Amino acid sequence: MLSYYLQLAWLSVRRTPVMSLLMILTLAVGVAVSMTMLTLQHVMSANGLAAKNDTLYALQIDNASAGDSGATSSNKLSNGLPFLLSYRTVTALLRSGIPPHQAAMHRWAAALSLDNNQVRPSKELVRVTSRDFFALFGVPFLYGQVWDNSADNDARYQVVIDRTMNQRLFNGENSVGRSLQLDGRPYQVIGVVEDFNPKPSVQDLTQGAFGGNASIYLPFGLHRALRMMPYGNMTYSSSHPRPQQDGPLTPEQQYERILQERYFWLQYWVELPDADTKNAFVSYLHNYFDEQRKSDFFERDFKYALSTPSQWLALNQVVSNDTRVMTWLALVFLAVCIINTIALLLAKLLKQAPETGIRRALGASRSAIFIQNLVESGVIGGLGGLLGIALSQLGLGLIRMLVSREEAAVVYSDGLTLLLTIALAVLASLIAGCYPAWRISTTSPAYYLKNQ
Repeated sequence: MLSYYLQLAWLSVRRTPVMSLLMILTLAVGVAVSMTMLTLQHVMSANGLAAKNDTLYALQIDNASAGDSGATSSNKLSNGLPFLLSYRTVTALLRSGIPPHQAAMHRWAAALSLDNNQVRPSKELVRVTSRDFFALFGVPFLYGQVWDNSADNDARYQVVIDRTMNQRLFNGENSVGRSLQLDGRPYQVIGVVEDFNPKPSVQDLTQGAFGGNASIYLPFGLHRALRMMPYGNMTYSSSHPRPQQDGPLTPEQQYERILQERYFWLQYWVELPDADTKNAFVSYLHNYFDEQRKSDFFERDFKYALSTPSQWLALNQVVSNDTRVMTWLALVFLAVCIINTIALLLAKLLKQAPETGIRRALGASRSAIFIQNLVESGVIGGLGGLLGIALSQLGLGLIRMLVSREEAAVVYSDGLTLLLTIALAVLASLIAGCYPAWRISTTSPAYYLKNQ
């Protein structure tokens, strides 16, 4: 029976090509606009660390100066707390020994090359972090292992690279023991890990939603030896005048001031698997804060936030209000398209009403007429969905031209999205077809036969 209804639907579409094309275009445009915005919101709101959402936390501390007016600072998130910590604070937290895993980190930029010059030198973003980074975020090692504990405090010219970088530099071989150069200095490869590229880059949102991933990892203890400065944000905040020094400072002394004073440039993530561990960590944090406040390192009352990955995405407003508003407007536009399709479909079915009257007179039931007209709406919706896929891909292509390279790399539809596009078009057409199909099926056939 369904195949018969499909044949009737196709014949009806062919008999009224102009009217059918208008309905297909109306649905296709509405679905394309809606799916383009829904795809964009889906990509932006994805949580690459969802598997660890119950145990992983980003730490914020109210380390702003006493004269800071509040949430207007560019160093603050929507909860009113700064999102970066000082070197002095994170090194104290790394010594706590309470969490099973914890990691402090920032990005650094360096020129990458090989001794044999077989790879063209390039500027690369590097993740400078503590050794727990890989265990904390569940990044498995393919070859080798992470640096030892001493490398988080002392200079060890060692490096861990990911699968993609290993393929690029060493053709995917086991490269443990080989070396690469960063800014002309040799580093020994001690490990190769699987690619870690969550999108958005939940672990590091300081450079936007998709700019926080890196393929090279360096030990945290290299800071003093290389006088590392972050690639990105670093702020200084204090109500007190900076201490005066007797005579000019050496570069090492100047850098030590950055490490020990109120310069905020580091991110800190911690694993807290249960309530007891979390309470113990918060207690340690509170005691550390009170101690540092006595020496005026902290100037405000104790306030902190531990945010799960999903909360961190929301605090950083990865999905902007503009995107949400545009998505709702796209859905409203789809509703308008459905209303227009209802009008077009009703006009089309009313034009075919005499034929429907004859079928009713020959014994066709109301339900058969209703289903047959609804199947015709579904066919129109399926055709509209196929055209909507093409239009939505065009819309995503335009968006990729307007956003950054990192964002453009993920603004694509997957197979599920394409299926949803067709499903949405069919659903929209069925919704649009319900009233016209009901209207035609419930009208007395005598009325149409009389007019005929």
